[in-house]
Order: sequence, then C-alpha cells, then structure tokens
Amino acid sequence: MKTVVMSQGLDAALSPLEKSLLSLFAPEKERRANELYRKISKKKKVALSSIPVILDRLYTKGILERRAETCRGGARYVYKLQLDKSHFEKSIVENTVNALIHKFGQSALSYFNERFTRGK
Repeated sequence: MKTVVMSQGLDAALSPLEKSLLSLFAPEKERRANELYRKISKKKKVALSSIPVILDRLYTKGILERRAETCRGGARYVYKLQLDKSHFEKSIVENTVNALIHKFGQSALSYFNERFTRGK
C-alpha cells in the first residue's frame, strides 16, 4: 500500500491522529469514517465521533477529497486522498498565513510586508 509522503515541514503541520488516519489511505482508494475507525481503534484508543471531525479537518486542509453518498438513515461522506502535492502545500501555507493574520492582525501584515519587500 502506497501512503502519503510529505516533507518534514508539512508533516509537522499534522496532528498524530491526522497522520495515523492518512496512513490508512492508498491512492484512489475511498474510505468511510466507520471503516477508518475500525482500523485505527485496533492501534489507538480513539472515540468514533473523533474520526469524522479529523477527516473534515483533513478535507479543509486540502489533503482529502470527499463526496456525499446516500445510505440507510441519511447521507455520509466518502473520502480519498487529494494527490495534488502543490495544492496541499498551498493549502497549508494559506491556512497558516490566515491563522497568523487572524491572531496577530496588523503586526503580522507589517511583518510580511517588511519581510517580502526586503528580498527585492
């Protein structure tokens, strides 16, 4: 099974549970939250309700794709790897910069402006 390979910097942007879940994905293979829970709960103590939350976080970061499917009782998401590494890296950078701006406001903007105008 081929798993996601990330650079050290990007790997640091993921929690241990996110890394564990990603290790269960193979390219082009779709996974459901309950299936991932059954596999990961053999290795780690984790609540079933945590898995969809982590999968949604990985989707938001641009690491996973998802689609909705109907099932008994409603709908559920099916996830698979987003294999576009440049999209993933851009998503991590964008989320990090946005978080810095949200937390530090004008100080972060001033720093970015100074830092990147110096390089010219």
